[in-house]
Amino acid sequence: MPRLTTRLHRFAPALLLLAAPLTLAADEPARWDAPGAGNPLLPGYFADPSIVHDGNSWYIFATIDPWGDKRLGLWTSENGRDWRFSTPNWPTKAAATSPTSGDSKVWAPSVVRAANGRWFMYVSVGSEVWVGTAAAPAGPWRDANGGKPLIARDFAPAYHMIDAEAFIDDDGQAYLYWGSGLNWTNGHCFVVKLKPDMVTFDGPPRDVTPENYFEGPFMVKAKGRYLLTYSDGNTTKDTYKVRYAIGATPFGPFHEAPNSPLLQTDAARDIVSPGHHAVFRAKGQSYILYHRQALPWPQSGDTVLRQVAVDPLTIAPDGTFAPVRPTHGSAVAGFAAARDRGLEWTPLGDGEAARAADDNYATLWRAPARGSGTIVADLGAIRQVAGSRLRPEFATRRYRYALDTSRDGKRWTRLLAPGDHQGSPITLRHPVTTRYLRLTVATPGAGLWEWSIDGETAQRR
Repeated sequence: MPRLTTRLHRFAPALLLLAAPLTLAADEPARWDAPGAGNPLLPGYFADPSIVHDGNSWYIFATIDPWGDKRLGLWTSENGRDWRFSTPNWPTKAAATSPTSGDSKVWAPSVVRAANGRWFMYVSVGSEVWVGTAAAPAGPWRDANGGKPLIARDFAPAYHMIDAEAFIDDDGQAYLYWGSGLNWTNGHCFVVKLKPDMVTFDGPPRDVTPENYFEGPFMVKAKGRYLLTYSDGNTTKDTYKVRYAIGATPFGPFHEAPNSPLLQTDAARDIVSPGHHAVFRAKGQSYILYHRQALPWPQSGDTVLRQVAVDPLTIAPDGTFAPVRPTHGSAVAGFAAARDRGLEWTPLGDGEAARAADDNYATLWRAPARGSGTIVADLGAIRQVAGSRLRPEFATRRYRYALDTSRDGKRWTRLLAPGDHQGSPITLRHPVTTRYLRLTVATPGAGLWEWSIDGETAQRR
């Protein structure tokens, strides 16, 4: 059996036993907008994901779309399916900016646990790489390099100094890979050995660019081989993909594998521009976590909206990859439990409201562009209700909601007065015995991925 080393190696041994080659389940549901799809994994628009496991929790750090934000997104889950959104205290655009950073926002985190037990984050701010540290993935985080970038913009001005990814080898030695191109061409990949402090360079950086490299390097070790995975193409179009190259050392030389690309657009199945990924393990199986274009695609105007997906990754006995067949979710059942959907309900009236109860983070119910919109949920019988969990289109924006209750669907009583809320999930406490609930969304044009209604005995997340 080949051996795999990724960012979790040495620190989560129970996750690192390589499974036999995976036989993919049928891709059900076949359509992206069918009920019950497990991909996208997260409810919202995020990109460039980095995933770690610590204690009983999973953590996904990611770029906030559209096209970055003044801070990062952090999603936390105990079961791999029900995720809670927050924003780490560091970095922010204001706290991690130098005179040469440029106007670009906070992008592309890489989070690893070092041999000394501390966690380190390598993150792009502007066109530079910064480094922070924390005692735990949830933070609090702080700058680890004296308030200056680890890799300045002028290190190699012909390329973007972004997309840094840390790799820890079997012996505990850490390496840092980074680099992207300009104007969607001319990407170069650099690597440097890190000293135990995870900040100081141990020797000069080297250019190890393989064929067809653009950005987003991620190192995987299998059966003594170093597999440099990376993205190529344009993430705003349908050309983005994951390729990989093979080398005998962390410094290469690297040459693209004969069966590369590893992951690419499957337009017939509505999977567009998968890329900028991370590789991890769970329950003895390897997975690739990545972003792809939000659906339906293309988006209107110049908006760039991406969503995070996960699919199984098979490593052959010779330490090479088998190409990934991206799915709409069924093949990731081994990674995570079923979502906690709460009480079953059906919408009354507007058929579009069913999108808020279809267990699919690719489909939205949307309020009218002017005025308010309503969804009436029928629980099928009079039941005890504890509250609601709302997953809005954008976890960083504020939305205004009100809630009414009725036992017969005709006479209504105000349960929650209109109020402003933010986050994901937005948790509303409203204990009541009822059959019908009416949710009013008073933010024009607001989108809602899912509305979960909890019974009194439900364990709410």
